[in-house]
Amino acid sequence: MAPEPARAGVFCLGIATLDYVYSVEIMPTRGEKYRSRGLAVVGGGCAGNASVAIARLGGACWLATRLADDFTGDRIVADLNAEGVNTAFARRVAGLTSPVSAILVDAEGERMVISHSDPAMPEDVGWLPRSLPEGAGAVLADTRWGEGALAALKLARQAGVPGVLDGDRRPPHPDLVATASHVAFSQQALREISGEEDPRLGLARMAQGAPSWLAVTLGKEGVLHWDGEIRHSPAFAVETVDTLGAGDVWHGAFALALAEGRDEVAAIRFASAAAAIKCTRFGGRDGAPTRDEVERFLAGES
Repeated sequence: MAPEPARAGVFCLGIATLDYVYSVEIMPTRGEKYRSRGLAVVGGGCAGNASVAIARLGGACWLATRLADDFTGDRIVADLNAEGVNTAFARRVAGLTSPVSAILVDAEGERMVISHSDPAMPEDVGWLPRSLPEGAGAVLADTRWGEGALAALKLARQAGVPGVLDGDRRPPHPDLVATASHVAFSQQALREISGEEDPRLGLARMAQGAPSWLAVTLGKEGVLHWDGEIRHSPAFAVETVDTLGAGDVWHGAFALALAEGRDEVAAIRFASAAAAIKCTRFGGRDGAPTRDEVERFLAGES
């Protein structure tokens, strides 16, 4: 019997957190006591969520992240390992606190996030690998650690594989967008960078002279990307329960699809299906789907 082919893999770099997710009827507006309808304590963070999404979708995944040597960090690493994420590149720093968030999700599935990352976390990149792990066919980096993201995207260029930047915030390093092969902005980040309220105008402005493939994710409005002109990929219509982590799942699925050799349009469709399924489930990344679930979902949409 011939051996099974190696799984496509993604090297992820960025933030991993522990999230306390509270289900509430409406968002609090006054300084008084409120009662939660439900609680999920689950790992989170852009790169943490994306890495779990990749693993559930059948990809190999390595996560480089900065954590403290504390109980929260122990829980974050244990949860990632349980999902099949390789955490050999997780740096643990003594005397600091690991990232944590308190998140409210209302009856419409929208969320409010209050997060804390220790400002004393070291910025140096000397501990990162000098080359990608064997089997990594793409890199995914978020914007929470600019120097680290730049180093990871340079590894992608060195290896000749896609380097995806999750531009959910304004990039903290001026070279990040140009170093990435693919950048998918959030609507807010694109507005801040381009100065345009209309995401179509913002994307067109950013595309002028940019060496990277550019897109902007718009939630239930779908995805816009630049292909010499603006192209629109609609979102899948689902009953939204919880949008927390949906964007991270999208980026993880998109990077994995590129690592598997899909073109960008096919990668958008695959990622949008994964994100749509996640939105139908409460509990942040606990709702990230498996490969079989995504394939059955797409088959039903065809």
